[in-house]
Amino acid sequence: MIPKEETLKVEFKSDIRKLPDADIFDAVVAFANTDGGEIYLGVENDGSVTGVHKAHENPITLGAYIANNTVPPISVRTEILSGDKPVLKISVPKLSGGIAATASGKILRRQIKLDGTPENIPMYPQELPTRLSHLRLLDYSAMPIANASVDDFDPLELARLRSVILANEGDSLLLELQDEDLYKALGFAKEAEGRLAPTITGLLMIGRTSSIETHIPTHAVSFQVLEASSVLINEDMNLPLLAAYEKISTMIDARNPEREIELGTGLYRMSVPAFHRRAIREAIVNAFSHRDYTKMGRVRVCVSDEGLTIANPGGFVEGVTIHNLLTAEPFGRNPLLSDALKRVGLAEKTGRGIDRIYEGSLIYGKRPPDYAASTSTTVSLLIPRCAPDPDLIRVISNEQLRLGRPLTLPALLIMNVLRDKPNSNIRRLSTLSGISVDRIAAILDNAVEAGYVEARGFGARSTYKIANGKYSVMKNNTEENLIGEKHVEYQARNERNRLLFSDPVLALALSQEYISRKDVMRLLHLSGPQAYRVLKKLSAEGELEPVNKGRYSKYRLA
Repeated sequence: MIPKEETLKVEFKSDIRKLPDADIFDAVVAFANTDGGEIYLGVENDGSVTGVHKAHENPITLGAYIANNTVPPISVRTEILSGDKPVLKISVPKLSGGIAATASGKILRRQIKLDGTPENIPMYPQELPTRLSHLRLLDYSAMPIANASVDDFDPLELARLRSVILANEGDSLLLELQDEDLYKALGFAKEAEGRLAPTITGLLMIGRTSSIETHIPTHAVSFQVLEASSVLINEDMNLPLLAAYEKISTMIDARNPEREIELGTGLYRMSVPAFHRRAIREAIVNAFSHRDYTKMGRVRVCVSDEGLTIANPGGFVEGVTIHNLLTAEPFGRNPLLSDALKRVGLAEKTGRGIDRIYEGSLIYGKRPPDYAASTSTTVSLLIPRCAPDPDLIRVISNEQLRLGRPLTLPALLIMNVLRDKPNSNIRRLSTLSGISVDRIAAILDNAVEAGYVEARGFGARSTYKIANGKYSVMKNNTEENLIGEKHVEYQARNERNRLLFSDPVLALALSQEYISRKDVMRLLHLSGPQAYRVLKKLSAEGELEPVNKGRYSKYRLA
């Protein structure tokens, strides 16, 4: 079956006068360097079939001829499509192991013109690093800059680097190194011609602004604040990454209001920010570490009525799409830069920063982050601005308290789907969440056993929803329904306090030698002052005893 029109993956070639073989090689290379596709030899641009030339009627011979005239040899699949006028179909695979060229040295790729039709165009030298990094064959951030020196590093930015390592619990061993040894350990500089030459990573992290503008002119960051169609703030900066991150974080914090949420019937309250701070950090760091520094453009951070948008030049790397973001193996476009950001404590050490971005919305019952605006040349993340769901927060919090640890991201995704689509079966949950059927089945088994998810039916026909009394009933309760329970609640308050706070904290203290305020914050998803009050209460009751005093005090079982 011959398509009706040309696309990025379909090309028609007239063969009435015998298309030159060089044109066939050019087309094959262009397809291999883009997304692969099919060439129909013997079809005009308007889709009319005129037939393949006799010289090209042997598909086996032509396939071998193409392999012999492309570097590396491209193995195509050729077949004759029978009809009134035979057509030769050439199926070209996408080359994922490098860049293809013709034997004569031509490197081409495909693109869509302004009128919507495709064309084959040359791939220029400046595009090669982008293509290689997209295929994970080149780390542009590790390249040394020949005409730069360590004098291009800013002492103030080096001091900032050390303070960031200390504040974010980065690799403490780095703090013991002298400057030159630190450069080498983080890959900020490499030996070249008997001297230390800064790398792209080194200059981006601690370079002087003037040196960055000279040697990495593609680096730029913009911060915008929009109110409807009005631009309130539009600031461009060429600062080193650590300075840029701190400045952007400060500007977002000023526009990140918190909302006090009462969980249950006044038992405790939780402050919920418009945008989770850890998610903001991971999103900004991801944009810095995954952007394509060979292309002009800028990392764009925008606060608007819709939410927080963070976009960067350079599409997803090979093998990653918006559909497998949460399951694809983590791999950055700039491995050295990503590693440096992890070691200083800014980026998620496991490389799964995307998980933290999603969790930042899902733990508050908010809509998940949205990457739908991403294209082949840009990754665009929207963290929606939406109200938290107190009832779903309560369900999640209670289960995390029972487990003594946070829920996994797949479990949070499933809860989010069940909130919007109750009575869904496993296949529907898989489609809506992007999680495999087998994994969802295992998560639901545990959730049903724990009691916060209900199952109806048997086998493959089972449907699931958040358990009544855990979510649905709470949403339907009125203030009058709760008044009659005040007396019972008053009698049980102390015991419930122990169930919600004391038991998990004491269990944690039992499992390790000491616990700190940060441990309680992570365990119970509380703010610093709330966690401190829990520890002080247990200490006053004689359950825990402080090991030391001050801001970083630790506690152990009495």
